[in-house]
Amino acid sequence: MSSKIPITIARGDGIGPEIMDATLRILEAAGAPLEYEEIQIGEQVYLSGELSGISKDSWDTIRRNKAFLKAPITTPQGGGYKSLNVTIRKSLGLYANVRPCKTFKPYIPAYCNDMDMVIIRENEEDLYAGIEHQQTSEVVQCLKLISRPGCEKIIRYAFEYAKTYDRKKVTCMTKDNIMKHTDGLFHEVFKEISKEYPDIETEHRIIDIGSAVVATKPEILDVVVTLNLYGDIISDIMAQVAGSVGLSGSANVGSGRAMFEAIHGSAPDIAGKDMANPSGILHGAILMLDYLGLSDYAKKIEAAALKTLEEGIHTGDLYQEGISTKKVGTKEFTDSVISNLGKSPNKIQVKERNAHPIEISIEPTKPQPKKLVGIDLFIDWNSDDRNPDVLGKILEDNSTDKLKLKMITNRGVKVYPDGMPETFKTDHWRCRYVSKSSEINNSDILELLSAVNNAKQDVIKTENLYEIAGERAYSLGQGE
Repeated sequence: MSSKIPITIARGDGIGPEIMDATLRILEAAGAPLEYEEIQIGEQVYLSGELSGISKDSWDTIRRNKAFLKAPITTPQGGGYKSLNVTIRKSLGLYANVRPCKTFKPYIPAYCNDMDMVIIRENEEDLYAGIEHQQTSEVVQCLKLISRPGCEKIIRYAFEYAKTYDRKKVTCMTKDNIMKHTDGLFHEVFKEISKEYPDIETEHRIIDIGSAVVATKPEILDVVVTLNLYGDIISDIMAQVAGSVGLSGSANVGSGRAMFEAIHGSAPDIAGKDMANPSGILHGAILMLDYLGLSDYAKKIEAAALKTLEEGIHTGDLYQEGISTKKVGTKEFTDSVISNLGKSPNKIQVKERNAHPIEISIEPTKPQPKKLVGIDLFIDWNSDDRNPDVLGKILEDNSTDKLKLKMITNRGVKVYPDGMPETFKTDHWRCRYVSKSSEINNSDILELLSAVNNAKQDVIKTENLYEIAGERAYSLGQGE
């Protein structure tokens, strides 16, 4: 029986096959006890008619193995093709995206003096749920979905990561000064969980100034935990500030399995030209070795890769006169890393590793008492002058005994009653109804919808308004 650990690999598109081959050569030269099951995913699978970019057999292979090492893929433009990266992360419950990054000055020029940080990004929710609708001729919407279990998993993972890797501080980044319910939930859960880790310093930053800190003073950050979209953006900022997005790998971790990859794309313009830098997927493979409990091999390969960078043997994306000593292609860079196996860099520190998979379990959220107190009706109304007073009168004249019209907003700003004429208005109107009595139910909502329909108004969406656990569970309109 083989003592090797089976993993799934995919060579991907563009430069993917070249950098995957380079990485596998290094893994094999280092003696990493792995065996590979290869699948095909990406552009050719998309174009064969598989809109997801992956076949059922490939799914079975990924699910059979604990780790998946994936090269970059190309998603064809148009045609309704969905991002396979997002599909894999969400379908397999790979809730934690982990991106370590550090500077290697003076060997690799960077925009900061010192950086050694990790961004841990929620990987399944937020705007990346991909739920979008065009509701009127002028307005489209994207739903931002944040769950308490999702927040708990990623935030607890961040603290456990800090503890496992001897990190001292965890920074939470949100925009909860504006999105008080979605980002507010993330921040609230962060504060709750941080109390369980008194030995780890914590802080919260609003994402805009937090992004500025990533770009200008990353040395004051250690572990950053944040929501999906923000994490995607600041991860690339971090990598670029450190010198190149071509150097960074990432892990996508779930319960019992994980996917590892470079953070850059498939770069089809340089494919097949022996120009690509394999460092990103190589560092993804190093994270994979840690995950599989093969930290000795991870340290050996990392040391060889850093030794090569320190010697100034650089691919074209990193080469600079006066700093680099030799400009090489993919194959020669790979040969240099292999020749440095067993060696360590002279100046760049290689950390000791005692990594292990981080498994997170959370308790199901207990149901909270919920009270229906109103409803928002979204109406497509496109009169010639878009006068909200006209729409307000129509709706006032067609209200019910249980629900009354409180206000109308346009793009979130109150325009009725007592709106300002300067406010720009589209054809998309939110009409907020609140209960006239202490209790209403879904039958009352249906009665209102019938009345508004009889008034020949086009209701395109509804959102019930609740109090949950006695607290208002919906946002106020601007000016409400």
